[in-house]
Amino acid sequence: MYDCTQFYINGKWKDASPGEAFDFINPATEKPAGRIAYGTQADIDDAVQAATRAFTGFSRWTVDERLDLLATIADIYKTRWNDIAAAITAEMGAPSGMSMKLQTGSGLSHLRATMAALKEIKLAEPRGTYLMTREPIGVCGLITPWNWPINQIVCKVAPALAAGCTMILKPSEIAPANATIFAEVLHQAGVPAGVFNLVHGDGPGVGAALCMHPDIDMISFTGSTRAGVLVAKSAADSVKRVAQELGGKSPNIILPSAPLKEAVSGGARAMFENSGQSCNAPSRMLVHESQYEAAVEIAAAVANETLPGDPQDPATHIGPVVSANQFRRIQGLIEKGIGEGAVVAAGGPGKPGGLDTGYYVRPTVFRDVDNSMTIAREEIFGPVLCLIPYRTVEQAISIANDTDYGLSSYVWAGEKDQALEVAQRLRAGMVHLNGAPNDSSAPFGGYRQSGNGREWGQHGIADFMEVKAVMGA
Repeated sequence: MYDCTQFYINGKWKDASPGEAFDFINPATEKPAGRIAYGTQADIDDAVQAATRAFTGFSRWTVDERLDLLATIADIYKTRWNDIAAAITAEMGAPSGMSMKLQTGSGLSHLRATMAALKEIKLAEPRGTYLMTREPIGVCGLITPWNWPINQIVCKVAPALAAGCTMILKPSEIAPANATIFAEVLHQAGVPAGVFNLVHGDGPGVGAALCMHPDIDMISFTGSTRAGVLVAKSAADSVKRVAQELGGKSPNIILPSAPLKEAVSGGARAMFENSGQSCNAPSRMLVHESQYEAAVEIAAAVANETLPGDPQDPATHIGPVVSANQFRRIQGLIEKGIGEGAVVAAGGPGKPGGLDTGYYVRPTVFRDVDNSMTIAREEIFGPVLCLIPYRTVEQAISIANDTDYGLSSYVWAGEKDQALEVAQRLRAGMVHLNGAPNDSSAPFGGYRQSGNGREWGQHGIADFMEVKAVMGA
């Protein structure tokens, strides 16, 4: 059982203010994984005061001093690798192999990418008659999700430290244990008191208190678009900067020249990874009508071969979804798809056979999907793939862009130039050509209701900085 009933404030662990503690649940067993206490306004006030006091000194650290600190954090992070991975599996259900490699590995990747970016970013740059400088924005509130928990924590904390900011982290109350371990890493690394603070809690309580606090200069939020709207409204009265990485409904255009089996199977596997709980998942697969039947068959075969199961079993491909609420929502959307006329080619409603305990969802492929259907419009956040036929490339681009979101997109083609030509016309913050993976130094973020601002690499550091023009310098 993990204990997340203490907060890390001003370099010390402290008991939560009087209040109720709650269980957080292992989604594979439906039993408690640990206990968490929710913070109060008083806890947030303490953390903000500590961060405000620490900012004056920490903001003046040299680049070399910040680099040394990040390197020490990376070294200590590696010693807690197994602990972080085990916590992620227990609290959000990722298969143990995935937690060890991808989930925990992403944190180290962001530390390394941030160090590389900090070495190259220009903090002072002569521009004709003035000097342009970049300075830390101040005290930051960081609100992170449960689906890639340590990934989102590190890709905010590392650039904030690199920029010279101080911060208060509110991780997801669904998956808080990895954040507590990471706070222990930072403490051991010698992060100065008050620079990093951790307060557990939920969105309406701690999250709202962070957003509305007049002494916080910036909110960096990752989560659903619905929650992002509430964050922006709560922050508006104090006119603080709000950087948001929100939802997605990413298209995956497979051009007729693409290697069909490789493209379809790769896209389907990417959709089912992490049980479909990724904001940038390629959830709408667009296939030319002449290849559509073959594509449906390939995608369905991938779904049928994708094994849900015990996260501790090495044979498991995907674990459960994170909670009972999330399971019910996904089941409702699958039923909605059927009701609106989409046809189940694989999977469908209900749990996989033999998995009565745990929030398991059958890897599902829908065919005969129209882009106006609910399953093509809403972010399902589960292992559900929609296949949409198109007649011309122009129509495919139009369907791809017909969404409220604009986070990521994917294009497959026989020639990279063909894929690039389509990519340049997609309204999204990121495009993956022919299965190209993410790059931790590339800007991560989207258009429209997928948010604003960019994370990762130099863009991630820049989000935590103000720009100053010094005339006559």
